[in-house]
Amino acid sequence: MPPEQFQQKILAWFDEHGRKDLPWQQDINPYRVWVSEIMLQQTQVASVIDYFNRFMARFPNVRSLADAELDEVLQHWAGLGYYARARNLHKTAQRVAANQGRFPQTVEDLSALPGIGRSTAGAILSIACGQSQSILDGNVKRVLARFHAVHGWPGDSKVTAQLWTISSQYTPGQRTGDYTQAMMDLGATLCTRSKPRCEICPVINGCQAYRLDLVNQLPEPKPRKTLPVKRLLFLVLQDKQKRILLERRPPAGIWGGLWSLPEFADRQQLQDWCLQHGYQLNEPDALPGLRHSFSHYHLDYTPLLATLQNPINCVMEADSPVWYKANDVYSLGLPAPIKRLLQQHYLEEHYDENG
Repeated sequence: MPPEQFQQKILAWFDEHGRKDLPWQQDINPYRVWVSEIMLQQTQVASVIDYFNRFMARFPNVRSLADAELDEVLQHWAGLGYYARARNLHKTAQRVAANQGRFPQTVEDLSALPGIGRSTAGAILSIACGQSQSILDGNVKRVLARFHAVHGWPGDSKVTAQLWTISSQYTPGQRTGDYTQAMMDLGATLCTRSKPRCEICPVINGCQAYRLDLVNQLPEPKPRKTLPVKRLLFLVLQDKQKRILLERRPPAGIWGGLWSLPEFADRQQLQDWCLQHGYQLNEPDALPGLRHSFSHYHLDYTPLLATLQNPINCVMEADSPVWYKANDVYSLGLPAPIKRLLQQHYLEEHYDENG
């Protein structure tokens, strides 16, 4: 199927069936498109909508995001995962704000900003600026890999380069923003990973994977490997005033910049930590172990509940560890598993006792 015919069929399908009422499709500008594209990385549309609306209500423009404290940005991101995205949003907002609030107008300059890759840059420029720029997000990779029967894992550099060539050939000079949205919609609603709806696909007649009965085999999955397992103890420590001890995690790495519970490799490390800080605890109660899976390892963790026995004069300050009252915990950026743990085993208890 020639590129021009492919484009026409995709745009005609979009005009009739494409999604046009998503919140980031209203009041389109580079800032709103950028935030939505970052949120949609490895996250389903249905999960992003509420987060996007809350984020825009608090940070309606790039200046408000740039001026905000990182902790508040992380708080509004908590639950979306992949927190490096939020940290990069904040860094990029500050750079754009320093440029009088203007986003770069080339793929190369946009891609130089933290957290913006070639595909995200293309989406911003095509949707918000009307430029003829190609994209290659996960949905588009799947559509093109099937349409051209491209074998191999799309994350492989050679396969990715091949798909970028195809994407560039098929990107139109006009209505590129609609075409970009149409390709993402096609992958999200018809050319899905499982149970694709090929019978109503607008380009079924040219699809090589359909012709060769390879739809369920393409794109090929990433070669499987066994994920390592990391085991930790999380200490849920409260004092006699029912305050809970939290620490801010380092800015880089898993849950970077968020507030979390003190963590330990084993009980001996916990005891050493208590001696270092002068904390006297009752014997911690171990809760059933839990698992939280990241992209590159499984985290098996055991929560330990304990109460501080000796009085400690603590002042609320920026440096961790810090004692927080129950109500204050809600104002912090917390990893989703930690927030659930506190809600279940600490905050419930607090409110049961205090009404």
